[in-house]
Amino acid sequence: MQLTSLDWIVIAVYFAVNLAIGFHYYRKASGSVGEFFISGRSVPWWLAGTSMVATTFGADTPLVVTGLVYKYGVAGNWFWWSFALSGMLTVFFFARLWRRAGVLTDMELAELRYSGKPAAFLRGFRALYLALPVNTIIMGWVNLAMVKILILTLGISKLHAVEITLGIAAFILVYATSSGLWSVLWTDVIQFVLKMSVVIALAFFAVQAVGGIGALEAKLRLHDAAVGNGTNTLAFVPDWTSSWFIMFLVFLSLNWWASWYPGAEPGGGGYIAQRIFSAKNEKHSLAATLWFNIAHYAVRPWPWILTALVAVVLYPAQKDPELGYIQVMITHLPASLRGLMLAGFAAAYMSTMATHINLGASYMINDFYRRFIKKDAAESHYVTASRIATVLVTALAAVAALYMQSIEGAWKFLMSIGAGAGLVFMLRWFWWRINAWSEIGAMTAAGVSSLLLQSRAATPIVEIIRGFDNKLPAGTLDGSDPHGFAWLMILTTAFTTISWIVVTLVTPPEPMEKLKSFYEKVRPSDIGWKPVSGLVPSHSSQSLVWATADWIAGCGMIYGALFGLGHLIFGRPLQSVLLLALSGLCGWFIYWDLNRRGWANFAEQEAPVTEKEPTVSV
Repeated sequence: MQLTSLDWIVIAVYFAVNLAIGFHYYRKASGSVGEFFISGRSVPWWLAGTSMVATTFGADTPLVVTGLVYKYGVAGNWFWWSFALSGMLTVFFFARLWRRAGVLTDMELAELRYSGKPAAFLRGFRALYLALPVNTIIMGWVNLAMVKILILTLGISKLHAVEITLGIAAFILVYATSSGLWSVLWTDVIQFVLKMSVVIALAFFAVQAVGGIGALEAKLRLHDAAVGNGTNTLAFVPDWTSSWFIMFLVFLSLNWWASWYPGAEPGGGGYIAQRIFSAKNEKHSLAATLWFNIAHYAVRPWPWILTALVAVVLYPAQKDPELGYIQVMITHLPASLRGLMLAGFAAAYMSTMATHINLGASYMINDFYRRFIKKDAAESHYVTASRIATVLVTALAAVAALYMQSIEGAWKFLMSIGAGAGLVFMLRWFWWRINAWSEIGAMTAAGVSSLLLQSRAATPIVEIIRGFDNKLPAGTLDGSDPHGFAWLMILTTAFTTISWIVVTLVTPPEPMEKLKSFYEKVRPSDIGWKPVSGLVPSHSSQSLVWATADWIAGCGMIYGALFGLGHLIFGRPLQSVLLLALSGLCGWFIYWDLNRRGWANFAEQEAPVTEKEPTVSV
């Protein structure tokens, strides 16, 4: 794809705007650690929520969606659609609790909720685990996506593409380290608008290239007939005879609550929790996560999916399905929009990378280095250490990109090594008996069992399962196979759940004074805290019954809008009207309930900061 002088001007202007934002907020972000990492807890809901959704819209996302559509059709997106169930839990059960905790990072919660050396170990270990290997994998697959895009669009070698990607990453470091979360938030808004504009434009031109929606449907039916095996690429839910149906069932029944995954952590966490901490108050934290889930699951998917469907029709023999999206862009996007499209992919890359750079630095410095290595240094020292940490993490991610082959494979690997731990992350808020060893046991069991099940040691287990599931390949539980991945998740979750429950029951509970302190500060529902709630004067106003009703309505709103828009696009007015009406009704119920219970009360609940935030000299 040849770029003109105008294309390069568009790209240069985009980078200049991002840099200007970073310099603009330099002084404000320099006021304190709280300003640098959580924007002084003064962010409005729309800014925090848009930043969340911009972060999840990485350069990798359209590519992996295209790969899923190639393999499993539209229904393949249940791989991530299922996490809307978890996202709605965060909105109505956890967002306000996170905001009340008043911590700087979600790792800090370990020592707020638990006590002693186990709590300290948990905080430090998880901080390094998430900041280094997990962050490396995430940023590695985002780098891989950008490398793939540059190779095809510019016609260069992989090594040269890596060099350019590193150059963009270095540019991100400039504004992310100068203004912290402030620059990330505001650049995210610009990047989200740009990204959505270009993917919608690409979807329009892609559909026109095959003759419109009607022609696209007809050609997909011919494609499905040629493939055989009852393939229905346009089905929103897979047929029960499909080899992928078992994985669909696992996603819908298991993954959303059992697996830890960035951006969809059960109970919230990571950059979702960071944006919640940055919100003005409880009302804004809840509204931010609600807007994020609406935009993430209901607004964004269809432009990607339409372009992916066109890729299936035009390039059915694509060797790397994830590249089909880029191939459509190169072939059918008007030349006048190429520079804008490349800037859009750069925006997708930068929004995700900037967040993970900032988040990784906060873990390494706030939760490990400052907590365990050097406790009493000047603030300027910690800022310098943060900058070094961001460079280190970014460099590791660049190396990881050289060895990764599949973005979808990296997604699945990360999901599998956290399978089963999700329930602990939710119950620690609602069951007093959970202790630090519960989390340590869950993380250890999930990682060890997942890796063992993917090794030759699991061959006897695989042979037993094949006795009643003959579609499961022999050998190990291969995450690239639908049945292999489904059984990997089922067995890992089962072993992890049993392990952490046993660990919880054989280890002593946290001291009552620590439990009382946590309960008074966070005020979770009394259910599950009866031995503690009777000993403290302040009681919770959280109703699990109404939170559950809002959660059900929230899921109905998301899926109603998602599939209603899908039916509208493909010219099915009756289904579209019914589903969109359901979505609207669910949205009205949520508004009615939250308004009835008093938005004003949410706004008044200001969570105090747990640690002093001294002035920083940057």
